[in-house]
Amino acid sequence: MGSFGMLSRRALGTDVPVMTQIRRLMAELTNPMSLAQGVVYWQPPQKALEKVKELVWDPTVSSYGPDEGIPELREALKNKMREENKLTKSAVMVTAGANQAFVNLVLALCDPGDSVIMFEPYYFNAYMAFQMTGVTDIIIGPGHPETLYPDADWLEKTLSESKPTPKVVTVVNPGNPSGTYVPEPLLKRISEICKASGCWLIVDNTYEYFMYDGLKHSCIEGDHIVNVFSFSKTYGMMGWRLGYIAYSERLDGFATELLKIQDNIPICASIISQRLAIYALEEGAGWITERVKGLVKNREIVKEALTPLGKENVKGGEGAIYLWAKLPEGHRDAFKVVRWLAHRHGVVVIPGGASGCPGHIRVSFGGLKEEEMRAAAERLRKGLEELVNHGMVE
Repeated sequence: MGSFGMLSRRALGTDVPVMTQIRRLMAELTNPMSLAQGVVYWQPPQKALEKVKELVWDPTVSSYGPDEGIPELREALKNKMREENKLTKSAVMVTAGANQAFVNLVLALCDPGDSVIMFEPYYFNAYMAFQMTGVTDIIIGPGHPETLYPDADWLEKTLSESKPTPKVVTVVNPGNPSGTYVPEPLLKRISEICKASGCWLIVDNTYEYFMYDGLKHSCIEGDHIVNVFSFSKTYGMMGWRLGYIAYSERLDGFATELLKIQDNIPICASIISQRLAIYALEEGAGWITERVKGLVKNREIVKEALTPLGKENVKGGEGAIYLWAKLPEGHRDAFKVVRWLAHRHGVVVIPGGASGCPGHIRVSFGGLKEEEMRAAAERLRKGLEELVNHGMVE
């Protein structure tokens, strides 16, 4: 049996991270081009980086800070949430990225054996967060076949019929992996259904600024709602690992339970990252939206590359940095297609099976500047044309 038999069932039952598999795949290649990982091509604001550079010798950045985040950043975030998100009654905790924020919430809200609800295609890291904490009754709800919107009628029926009631419903808005946003009326309806059923609603707003074609992102708050945000994509701070949780300030004891969890995982988010975030926020939302405008061309380039699959098979892209595409019939094993595209055509995407949808792929249009994006998209187009017309030619 060896040491394998001594490992926890929670860990063994958790999916292998798809990005770990993708990195291993890329290590097998020479000069791969990635349309896989959800990253943006820009770095944090130059002014913010210049300011934080001066802090390296400040002893406070090498020490622990308050578990919930340094006061200056939390105050800045409250102002941002009031002005931009219309969250006027929310307290905030700063975390080491949005993924850590989500794990904090799962630990605070769920017990092993609880049931939870996600919608397909779901965000793979959120699914894994449930798995690794012992929440194995993960109910996957359908998205609308055309829009991919979460099916609120199904949700209402499922919550009313499930005994015990699922503890948490979670959505990503706009979506990862689909790039589909949740319109405000639908988000409000989902919230009302959750409230009536007595379950929590976690909304991941990582891509709040990444909206296209005149669409607007919206947030809602309530005693049953927790909102998650991130600095990773917005300010190009992926490696700085910074996110935050917004929750109702009226909730008795909620902050205390979050602090228990926070103190036993990171203690606090990196202090220098928090200081950078303060300086980044000074640049304002306009700094982000200017860069997001530049992604519109990238999106069109990648959409064009996906046309061999048929326009009816390409969804999403209203928000975030993703397009969601269905592969030709007979290619349900999307990871096999991903490996073939990587080795034969030198371009890497994410298999949809990681998000509960075999036979699909997720393509990111955020990580490369336009010239590089054109080169990567051309590889993808040639690969998909060959796949459609001749199959996976060796």
